[in-house]
Amino acid sequence: MTAPVTLPLWLFALIFAFAAVSFATHFLFPSVRWFLRRRLEKAVARLNERLERPIEPFRLLRRYDLIQRLLYHPEVTQAIVEYAAKNGVREDVAFEKARRYAREIVPSFSAFTYFGLGLRGARWLSNTLYRVRLGHHEADALSTIDPEATVIFVMNHRSNMDYVLVTHLAANRSALSYAVGEWAQVWPLSQLIRAMGAYFIRRKSRDALYRKVLRRYVQMATSGGVTQAIFPEGGLSLDGALAEPKVGLLSYILDDLDLAARDVVFVPVGLNYDRVLEDKVLTKADQSGTRRFDASVSRVIRGVFHQFWLRMTGRFHRFGYAAVSFGAPLSLRANVPLAGDATDLARDLMSRIARIVPVLPVPLVAYLLMRGPQSRADLAAAFSAALDALPDAHVHLPRNSRDYAVEVGLRALIERGIVHEQDGRLAIVPDQAALANYYARSIEHLF
Repeated sequence: MTAPVTLPLWLFALIFAFAAVSFATHFLFPSVRWFLRRRLEKAVARLNERLERPIEPFRLLRRYDLIQRLLYHPEVTQAIVEYAAKNGVREDVAFEKARRYAREIVPSFSAFTYFGLGLRGARWLSNTLYRVRLGHHEADALSTIDPEATVIFVMNHRSNMDYVLVTHLAANRSALSYAVGEWAQVWPLSQLIRAMGAYFIRRKSRDALYRKVLRRYVQMATSGGVTQAIFPEGGLSLDGALAEPKVGLLSYILDDLDLAARDVVFVPVGLNYDRVLEDKVLTKADQSGTRRFDASVSRVIRGVFHQFWLRMTGRFHRFGYAAVSFGAPLSLRANVPLAGDATDLARDLMSRIARIVPVLPVPLVAYLLMRGPQSRADLAAAFSAALDALPDAHVHLPRNSRDYAVEVGLRALIERGIVHEQDGRLAIVPDQAALANYYARSIEHLF
């Protein structure tokens, strides 16, 4: 038993490597994971003391556990069996397909990523690109929301900056879980978004199995108290106006809802911009009659480098104002009839959003000039009359001056070549009418 054994060096190295891996996986890694998880739990506990709505335990579960819970739910299991029978495949094949869907949908929330990298990045990007303003804010009503309720922010969809702005302005309330479309499923953006707690959805998928997996995840998140943010319109507005709501996600939320166990409270959010980053892409898609966006990666990179160059040379100017308004919350427990009809609920929420969309200088000046050419004096008078006709609207006046607001909106439109002045008359440039109308329609419903 004590006699020496001679081994080739390569075999000794291989045995040593296997031993090291075995030690790490059985002893070192579990200990390190336990140590890191303990530190994470303490950090989250300190963070929750600062938030109005603490991070829900559901979001702190391991992603693997969430996926397993999702896959083995009776409804999903039944959907797997039905999919296998309908498509003539084995049930284990259908199960693997459902697993791929679950892995695509379920986020891997990281409090460090959200409140560290994500929140700081959102704050920096928002204030770098815009003069951010918080419009109407129902502070008293928001503070009275049941702490145990599931809060869902519902907002109009103007730009991909919507995610960034609302994340920034709702930072002291809670971590938001967004429903994100297929556009973000590119590496490494998808990994960052998933770590921020967002879940991906295939908006046009008609696969019954996929829909069942998505539906069940949304129900799990809602019953788990996850604070969510959704866009009832289902996509970006192509013409600037509010679109008819879609009931897909709302119907999932309402299905099998137990209001006795946990209330669901919707908070309407209205957003508007003096300049939408994707405005030309969106209006071009609207004119073509499709939702195919001419926004290649190379085009985006060129735009980013152009703005970076302007900043480096001292010629960069922010894109005007971006404003967000938070309306009065809608409790389903206090409005039970709406909980039984997703269509009525969607329309009610969109009407609430419509009422609180902020009025900014560029949209209002564009709206007035779409009526026809005007002198500066006529435009100033029309601007003032329009504000008098909107006593309940959420208007942002730079420097609290109507005359200055007219100049701010007019200067932005002239610099972009949307408006020109000739013989003392201001008018929309004919081939830029679609772009001017895009901004005008964002507030047209208020008049």
